Amino acid sequence: MTLAADTARPMTFFEELRLQRWDDHRYYHRSRINQSLHLLSALCFLGAYASVPFNPVATAMLGWVGAMVLRQTGHFFFEPKGYDAVNDATHEHKENIKVGYNLRRKVVLLSAWAVSPLVVVVTPTLFGLARPYADWHDFVHHVSVLWIALGAAGLLARTIWLCATRNVQTGLVWCSKILTDPFHDIALYYRSPLRLIGGEWLDPMVHARAPR
Repeated sequence: MTLAADTARPMTFFEELRLQRWDDHRYYHRSRINQSLHLLSALCFLGAYASVPFNPVATAMLGWVGAMVLRQTGHFFFEPKGYDAVNDATHEHKENIKVGYNLRRKVVLLSAWAVSPLVVVVTPTLFGLARPYADWHDFVHHVSVLWIALGAAGLLARTIWLCATRNVQTGLVWCSKILTDPFHDIALYYRSPLRLIGGEWLDPMVHARAPR
């Protein structure tokens, strides 16, 4: 079952949330290395969530340098890109039907993240929103605030796009999925490092195989 499948009735919010999570898992998380990196990423994200009210630098470093780098390293370098026999789908097909950020969109987002420190160099006041940085600590603080704003903007922009091009529920479901992914990833992938140590490089995805 995919998000494109016909249904006899509209899905509820939580049914669509389960479906988006299921498609995300079976299509994009077969590598045990990727799963293990997602587990570490999820722990970093939880730390970032906890630090939001107190320390923007810790939030940005845990969220971007820690969680996002780990997560996207798994997707770009370890997840198989060939034909997916389990789901009977090509990599190109999966990229085309991706609800959230596919690899092409991730390149754009990560490129914006990588060059964003230059924005602070060009406009030390962040377009008049802050005092000019006076030292290295202030510079890192400004960059961290910009990274947090970029993450929020990326989440909001994709949510609005899905609401406008699909429907409001799909957009809100995707936004909820992204925000709760760290909790879900821990529950889903906490055994993955042990499977990897045991020599299992790819999840056999027996639970995802359609009956023949």
